[in-house]
Amino acid sequence: MQSTDKLPAATSYPAGSTKEKVGVLERLSYANLDFAGQLVATVVNSYLMYFFTDVALISAASTGVILMVARVVDAIGAPVWGTLIDMTHSKFGKARPFFLWLAIPYAASGILLFWAPDMGASAKVIYCAVVYMIYGILYLGINAPITTILPLITSHPEQRVVLNSWRMVGSNLGVFVVNSLTLPLVAFFGGGNDVRGFRIFIVIFAILNLVGTLYSFGHVRERVVVPSSQRVTLKGSIHAMKGNWPWFLIVIGNFLFWVAQQGRQQSMVYYFTYYFDNKGLVTLFNSIAIVQVLGVISIPFLNKVMSKSHVWAMGLAIAVLGQFVIMFSGLSVAGATAGWLIANVGSGIAVSMPFAMLGSAVDYGEWKNGINAAGLLTTIGSAFCMSMGMGLAGAMNGGIMSSFGYIANHAQTAHAITGIGISFNWVTILMYALAIIPAIIYQKFENQEADITAELAKTRE
Repeated sequence: MQSTDKLPAATSYPAGSTKEKVGVLERLSYANLDFAGQLVATVVNSYLMYFFTDVALISAASTGVILMVARVVDAIGAPVWGTLIDMTHSKFGKARPFFLWLAIPYAASGILLFWAPDMGASAKVIYCAVVYMIYGILYLGINAPITTILPLITSHPEQRVVLNSWRMVGSNLGVFVVNSLTLPLVAFFGGGNDVRGFRIFIVIFAILNLVGTLYSFGHVRERVVVPSSQRVTLKGSIHAMKGNWPWFLIVIGNFLFWVAQQGRQQSMVYYFTYYFDNKGLVTLFNSIAIVQVLGVISIPFLNKVMSKSHVWAMGLAIAVLGQFVIMFSGLSVAGATAGWLIANVGSGIAVSMPFAMLGSAVDYGEWKNGINAAGLLTTIGSAFCMSMGMGLAGAMNGGIMSSFGYIANHAQTAHAITGIGISFNWVTILMYALAIIPAIIYQKFENQEADITAELAKTRE
């Protein structure tokens, strides 16, 4: 198999090419993009709410508001980034140059987010809110191209599924590394001072993120050249959404998934710390979440016997089942472990599918409306859904915990623990279950993919 570091520039490939196989080095480099990204993003997704409430000592209610307001900013930033990608025509391609341009600013914003400077309560809230909004904007800018570049690497749906599985394995390994090491290393570096511990930890991991992102930038290529001699404008990109029902279904399903996923991840720290009264379980359960990889690597095999729509719905259903097992296990660590493993296999499948399917939704928009708006459509369908899901989950968790009387760093009342249980279990179950509906409906449009791919290949020639 040809090593991808010898591949020529993107423009030397025929338009709409489906024949070039993506080499192992490039697959690893694509996987490494998400591995490196998770070295900062997972710290934010898993521990930012806890950091704000229990380390920076911001109230749960204020934290929830910060998380939600930042997502409103993202709602504006997502289409802007997507349109910028669509309008980009550089020697590096359309999506690829953003890894180079944003690597340093993104790593720096992650460091500042966990710095917790010594200042008054109100000033600290403002600082955290502003820095988090900046982080969110940069996160969208560097994360969106990871999904956007997939349909530009290859136009073959099956190769996209395989490449996306490599990406998700990289992502899960990054999540595993962060969740296994965060609290132990924070305790080690801090020596009882969590502010110092988080500062040292995030500096190290932000540097690793920067190095990994720049390495992958040098080893991935854009092959698919759509007939976009035209400069895609925001108006044109929005037109690609017109009647693009498969894209709308993916956006709805992926958004609901991320509300569930991020809500579960944010609230699990509180669930095991206060409900089980065992903070050590947080690291254990975050570590064994690597079982998600089993779900991810099963996807190419499942896709041989099942449609992508049904694989997606099945993953969500398994995640719901696992969360029910956790809830009904009560204080049984063995029962919670079994449920957690089941839920993570399901979420491993469910998290992967929308990213693999977005390329087909981009193709549908080009086929129907004559515009390939890969930047805007994949940005909203991936990074925007992740970011907004996290914001809504944070606002819901913060609101529920605050209304049930949560007080940071104190023994919680039975009422407060009930609120934590609602956030961790019921909100998660409801959102996963709702996401099954658009996943099943998508089947209608999946049946058209082969014909659309063939027609576009002719058009692009």
